[in-house]
Amino acid sequence: MDFRSLHFSLDLVAGSGLVLSPEQKATLQTSLVILKRHYKFTRVVFWGKILGIKADYYIAQGIGHDEISDKKTLYSLNCMEWNLLPPATKTMIDETSVIKGCFLGDPSHDYEHIETRKDEDGHEAQEEEITVKIKEEQRLAAAISLIDKEAAVVPRGAYIKTPHGLVHTNRSFEGLSVSDAGKLSSYFHFAEPVHLKQKSLLEKADLDPSIDFMDSLENDIPKGSWSLQFEKCSSVLVLRSLLWCGLTFYHIPMTPQHGYIYMGTGLKNIDLPFML
Repeated sequence: MDFRSLHFSLDLVAGSGLVLSPEQKATLQTSLVILKRHYKFTRVVFWGKILGIKADYYIAQGIGHDEISDKKTLYSLNCMEWNLLPPATKTMIDETSVIKGCFLGDPSHDYEHIETRKDEDGHEAQEEEITVKIKEEQRLAAAISLIDKEAAVVPRGAYIKTPHGLVHTNRSFEGLSVSDAGKLSSYFHFAEPVHLKQKSLLEKADLDPSIDFMDSLENDIPKGSWSLQFEKCSSVLVLRSLLWCGLTFYHIPMTPQHGYIYMGTGLKNIDLPFML
């Protein structure tokens, strides 16, 4: 969610228990202005908070010329001093997937993981145990990347794709109607599409390429991984992810106001298929 409307936006998702203290709100609104100017971002959003045992990570993202591909992630332990996270690669995500348990809250902490590798020497195969060290900073970057790919949400029409392939905010977006706001098909994953590329030309015939360039939430597996509710006398639509508990999206119908925030442990709910 945009840091400029942090006070207003947090009140809309407070029903999920996602709150910050007045001191934290004031500190964020000051430090993120300096952050935007220092890195020369087009805009800055407050992504959320990942809970740790010793300390919590406050996460912000800076947007460049493209809303999806040109994005940098930063973290802070005190809402004032921000550090740049390395971009998450597929190798980094695979390596950190073996780590279990909550985050510690120390970016320099090393997790140790023992891997068994086979070395073929002639006709004999020998197994060798190798200790791999993974920093918590890398694990943090991988967790944020996964949450962005699987749970970041935007309403249909809020962003447009230009003929040059760049994704920008749609300034003419006036919000979803009340009837459309209650449909899961009106919301997209705010990430590069996966299922859309697999659709046939006949299935794409009714799609508008300028706004329907992302995957819809209605195709998510398992079915029922999203909780859709109207709150505050049906004036606010709230979406909650059951796969990444702590991810909450809000949208006020008939207005361009929307946003999402994550406050949780950074752990995926892998038991969800057995809970539905």
